[in-house]
Amino acid sequence: MLSSKTSENIVDNDILTTTSASATSALSKVAIHPLREKLYNELHNRPFRSITNPAQITHIAIQHEGKLKQQEHEFISLLCNRFQVSSPAKTMPFFYQNFGLFSLRWERHMEYSTYTIIHEAPLTNQPFVKNAIDYVPSDWLEHMPGKVIAALHLVIEPNNIESKDIDADDNIVQYFDNMHLTASAPYNGLAKVWTSYKLHDDGFGRFLVFEQALSPEQLGRLMQQLLQLDTYRLMATLGLPLAQAINSELNQLDLQLQQVTTCIALGNDSDDRELLTQVSSIAAKVEDFRSQSTYRFSATNAYYNVMLQRMEELKEDEIAGYMTLQEFLMRRITPAVKTCQTAANHLEDISIRVTRASDLLRTRVEMVLQEQNQKLLKSMNRRAHIQMRLQQTVEGLSVAAISYYGMQLFESMLSTLPSLGVEYNHELVSGLSVPIVIGAVFITTRLIHRRLMKNID
Repeated sequence: MLSSKTSENIVDNDILTTTSASATSALSKVAIHPLREKLYNELHNRPFRSITNPAQITHIAIQHEGKLKQQEHEFISLLCNRFQVSSPAKTMPFFYQNFGLFSLRWERHMEYSTYTIIHEAPLTNQPFVKNAIDYVPSDWLEHMPGKVIAALHLVIEPNNIESKDIDADDNIVQYFDNMHLTASAPYNGLAKVWTSYKLHDDGFGRFLVFEQALSPEQLGRLMQQLLQLDTYRLMATLGLPLAQAINSELNQLDLQLQQVTTCIALGNDSDDRELLTQVSSIAAKVEDFRSQSTYRFSATNAYYNVMLQRMEELKEDEIAGYMTLQEFLMRRITPAVKTCQTAANHLEDISIRVTRASDLLRTRVEMVLQEQNQKLLKSMNRRAHIQMRLQQTVEGLSVAAISYYGMQLFESMLSTLPSLGVEYNHELVSGLSVPIVIGAVFITTRLIHRRLMKNID
């Protein structure tokens, strides 16, 4: 016989199965958003890698500017073919594979990709003498596409090296070529991190992590946060040289714009068209700077915000005598980001002022053109009036001329009457016909003039 507890479990399992089946059946009758599955999978596209202590990691960030997708796939496939493992799909933004002596984690982001090489084994020598990248075929690395923006070695070790006190400065500094160090105890003191935030002779930066109390998942998350923090802080400062170059140019444009606005305010006799040409030239330069910097400055703010988030997630405690990673980065990176923000704001301010100056000048030019048009219209009206007077004079003269020729024709007609046997007083008939001919010509001319004016109206 079954116990009551076992019976309850069976009943519960049946209820769960029935409930799950009915839920699936109910959901199958409802329209599913086409992006639902993709959005669910997005949370798991780049999972944290579990890391065992000890381990050595080499991290390289390559800037591809949204290109080189095909080249990156061919590059990774070349390594996979050498070790006879499956290559990633062309559309995958993330790839992880264990190659025996090392593991490779690849991630593609909007404008850069990262290659993280992991070697989980005790040190064969002092830290940073032999790194994870040394286990990767060198001839394969030579074909890496893109430009290196970040490169660092990270060593994870137990809470001691060679049985020496890890807090002894003379012991830690030697692993960083006696450079000035920054250190902190993340995860509320469960680990200790040391770095110089400088490039060493091999062109790589260095991180040294000591821990004993973290789980492999926590250690993997700490590793990824440190790597991302270093990459994001470099990407955040990528806009600094552009901001510095733009700022010097903007100062010159600011002076030119100030001179133009002064001329507008004082109402000098300077040529408005020439001022408008200068303003248009300034506006073209400003738009050129905006096209160069808008994306870069926006990306700077985005990377900076993510960097702040990563620093908060570290939950650092201080190590006596050293600045924490957050203190050091905030002290150095924040002014650089503020410089980019200042350049962006300055650029926007000049753009607005240029628009206002351009509007003022256009208004002045339009007013001058309107005044010129009014004068031209007055002149045209005056000329039209004079022309009309002249036309009336010509019409009067034309009436006299036509009347004269009309009288000549009438005289010719009268001269033929005697031959027809008609007797008349030539002088009397000629004299009486003069006003009649003139009146007829005048009336005819006025009728023609009125008809033409009516057609014009």
